[in-house]
Amino acid sequence: MTRIDDLLRAGRTFSFEFFPPRTDEERLVLVRTMRELEALEPSFVSITYRGGRSSRRLTTDLVAGLRQTTSLTPMAHLICTGHSRLELADILVDLRKAGVENLMALGGDPPTDPDAAPGELEHASELVELARAIGGFSIGVAAHPIGHPRSPDRATDRRFLAEKLERADFAVTQFFYSVGEYVGLVEDLGRLGVDKPVIPGIMPVTNLRSVPAMAAMGAPVPEALAARLEGAGPDREAVRHEGVAIFTELCEALLEAGAPGLHFYTLNRSTATREIYAGLGLGAHG
Repeated sequence: MTRIDDLLRAGRTFSFEFFPPRTDEERLVLVRTMRELEALEPSFVSITYRGGRSSRRLTTDLVAGLRQTTSLTPMAHLICTGHSRLELADILVDLRKAGVENLMALGGDPPTDPDAAPGELEHASELVELARAIGGFSIGVAAHPIGHPRSPDRATDRRFLAEKLERADFAVTQFFYSVGEYVGLVEDLGRLGVDKPVIPGIMPVTNLRSVPAMAAMGAPVPEALAARLEGAGPDREAVRHEGVAIFTELCEALLEAGAPGLHFYTLNRSTATREIYAGLGLGAHG
């Protein structure tokens, strides 16, 4: 097993994110995608926590299965929402028993079910502390280049992020569209005395239907980027090709700006990620 903090100390990391499947069809898609992306030799892969108690087992089983059946280094996501402190401790112990050493500690979105318990821990920093008490984890946290949607302002967001990173080993950002947003985040953290690695998260937009969805997820697509996609013409393949070009350029700019790696949100599909990799001339991550 390989710890992500060790990988980051050794050099740049290139990683992918997946969500655990809930149906046989989703499972087949994920298996095919992982086979295609495993050939790129990513530094690590992360498995999200989709919400609800069923995701506790889905995430743990998938992460443990990856360790046993693939060459991939997995990182498990865990959220505070919907769990007591004891439940979270039990999950962390189960992960360690399964040999999992990498954790993404998240607060989680507020529950949509009015009858659901919000969770005993309120903030990701508390989950980081609990994971440290259990021991044995390399711990990542989330960062938001334009600020967390529930933060009252950007300065407050940066202070909370700096506090999290004092306890954690690294951060992975929410997706964004401008290298300046990423550089600004890193510079803000530097002024607060934090120099932990911040890995930019990449969510390629390769069709016009995704544009409003990105806004709903907290990262509106800039007008200039949307116009560039629209300018590719009515052909869907042309739009997809332009989207890959846009995000290849973004990745190049991030690496030139000194980013410690790239983390791709795949949505359990591999095509755009593989094409961006090829455009960057990466092949295998080494």
